[in-house]
Amino acid sequence: MVRQRTFFFFALRQESGADDVFSSFPPNVKQREALAIFRGNVVLDIQTFRQGPSMTDKHIETTLIHAGRAKRYTQGSVNSVIQRASSLVFESVEAKKQATAGRAQGELFYGRRGTLTHFSLQEAMCELEGGAGCALFPCGAAAVANTLLAFVEHGDHVLVTNSAYEPTQDFCTKILAKLGVTTSWFDPLAGAAIAQHIQPNTKVVFLESPGSITMEVHDVPAIVAAVRRVAPQAIIMMDNTWAAGILFKALDFGVDISIQAGTKYLVGHSDAMIGTAVANARCWDTLRENAYLMGQMVDADTAYVTSRGLRTLAVRLRQHHESALKIAQWLAAHPQVARVNHPALPGSKGHEFWQRDFSGASGLFSFILDRRLSETEFAHYLDNFTHFSMAYSWGGYESLILANQPEELAAIRPAGGIDFTGTLVRLHIGLENVEDLIADLDAGFHRIA
Repeated sequence: MVRQRTFFFFALRQESGADDVFSSFPPNVKQREALAIFRGNVVLDIQTFRQGPSMTDKHIETTLIHAGRAKRYTQGSVNSVIQRASSLVFESVEAKKQATAGRAQGELFYGRRGTLTHFSLQEAMCELEGGAGCALFPCGAAAVANTLLAFVEHGDHVLVTNSAYEPTQDFCTKILAKLGVTTSWFDPLAGAAIAQHIQPNTKVVFLESPGSITMEVHDVPAIVAAVRRVAPQAIIMMDNTWAAGILFKALDFGVDISIQAGTKYLVGHSDAMIGTAVANARCWDTLRENAYLMGQMVDADTAYVTSRGLRTLAVRLRQHHESALKIAQWLAAHPQVARVNHPALPGSKGHEFWQRDFSGASGLFSFILDRRLSETEFAHYLDNFTHFSMAYSWGGYESLILANQPEELAAIRPAGGIDFTGTLVRLHIGLENVEDLIADLDAGFHRIA
């Protein structure tokens, strides 16, 4: 049963009266408030919707400010304390017994189990994503790898979206394969047809929505229903990094574990690495104990900066959404662009599922040029941006750019599916002035005209 939840929507519409991107919505969803805050000929609607009659749910901005800030964690300050510790001292034999008995329920026991700083972040993540528990990892790839390892053994099969993050694919084919675990791939737009790919030994179904680089959005409700019908014991995991765990509430849709590279939007400043996995009650004990036994942890300082990043997450995402969508719309009208892969744009693959299930968009998307650039053009295009930097990762305050030739992308789509021949450009739109970013992109087009 889906519990009541608050949706936070950022919808752009044209003042001319064109339909906004949320024009089609389920009848049981109702508008609570809308505030136009973006100037110019594009208006940003901030709309808070809720299901059901309860008026007690917190708005997401309020939750982000207060989650994980119990007095036990703040010790009289505004932020949670930074408690660095390996050994945690017991005052008596009885205290040691109590700590041992409660070591999995937030009692201070040993540094690898966590300190008050870690417990604060874990509690906040559970409140934000609606989970029973949150495991912390040193990076997003570690979160993916160790969450998979917690639930598979020799002879099992995992079913993974064809548009998964490349390191996720590599972990399955290079590490799980050595353990006797097989992997197959499904079309990210398969929906209910995923059932035909499930095998008798399928233990995990792994989603990522939107897909890595090409940005396809799953029909998650259809996938979950099909998996539960055919393989009710299978664990459904999702890389939920693009939505920062709040623009898509994965556990509310029946996903068992929501995984994030908190390096991206949770930290938000490109200066720390962390992974999170928020699990439901069904999976939490197994995930917690396996992560502990595999030595997975983060240092207290990284946990602290991640908690601090949560406090500004809503306002940052609002700006990422606003700027990225305006740029995506500009790109969609550009004569040198064949296609824009932005979930909020009609025509983007799975747009209707984003529109139905997500409460906003982040700053990451891609577009495809109308032709394949030569290697000289490729370098000339990428080497001369002013505001866009070339770098892996994303989710910080700065704008980033990377590009791939179609054959490079075909190599990381194990079940095929590349339907374009032009060079693909991936953007992360940061917090700079959007007109400056458009001018920078425009100059790039002139370099390859």
